[in-house]
Amino acid sequence: MGKESNKNELGTPVLEQVYGKGVSKAASRQRKARLGMTSEGRKPGWGSYLGLIVTLLVFVFPLYYAISIASQDTPSNQYGVQALIPGSSLFRNLGRAFAELKFWQALGGTFTVSTVVSISTVFFSTLAGYSFAKLRFRGRNVLLTCVVATMTIPQQLSVVPLYIMANKAGLYGNLLAVIIPGLVSAFGVFWMTQYLQDALPYELIEAARVDGCSMFRTFLSVGLPAAKPAASMLFLFTFIGQWTNYFWPMLVLGSNKNSMLTVAASALKGAHFTDYTIVMSGVLLTTFPLILLFFFAGKQLVSGIMAGAVKG
Repeated sequence: MGKESNKNELGTPVLEQVYGKGVSKAASRQRKARLGMTSEGRKPGWGSYLGLIVTLLVFVFPLYYAISIASQDTPSNQYGVQALIPGSSLFRNLGRAFAELKFWQALGGTFTVSTVVSISTVFFSTLAGYSFAKLRFRGRNVLLTCVVATMTIPQQLSVVPLYIMANKAGLYGNLLAVIIPGLVSAFGVFWMTQYLQDALPYELIEAARVDGCSMFRTFLSVGLPAAKPAASMLFLFTFIGQWTNYFWPMLVLGSNKNSMLTVAASALKGAHFTDYTIVMSGVLLTTFPLILLFFFAGKQLVSGIMAGAVKG
């Protein structure tokens, strides 16, 4: 039994040198067979593939429907069965939406808000999570409970006081009114606290303090590197949340609606008749940068979620 496990752990070239070509080929076939199995040790059947295909179609259909409507030649084809058949005017409609959105201005504002809020949320949430997880001070549990309790308050309840404060501070119509309320989140603090409790050993902190590091330097040198998987996940989810945020920016930006993509896209609706070929074109322009983000950072997102699930 021990020999078999040792053979499985060795690479194919090593097996060929030690045991010969026959053993090497057999181990290679066995490894390929294991790769095609599920976590329970069995091969996936047609039911598994059918379920995956149905799930994929359910999630892809809204995007296909938006593309199909955006490609229609005339607004009269945006309803019914005709809307399911793609037209030939996708790029023309995208060009019209691009101009009406003032796309580059809206993209710049959205990217600025999403980036600043995401960086701030990650830094302050990691700092607070490190303090709650690894420092001992009076009232720690009470403070953490209060932070977590704020997650139960609906966003709509805080809109009126936030709106009054933004207006009195002269921030109405300014992107700062969107940025400041999101600089830190209760969920981020809770997430980083749960992660750092298990991911960061006390021995590393004590070693850094023995080496003469201050409390903040210990956080920068030890806490931040240990929190990287969970922090990357928090950054991506915060970035996506801010990119798709609509309710608060719509209220506080006023006439400066072209500062963010979501608010600018909502302005494509007409007062008496809505041309959904243009609206869906605006939706596609708003969504496309996020699709690129998932394409390039999807692996990091999944690894961060899995690391947080294991550690937290």
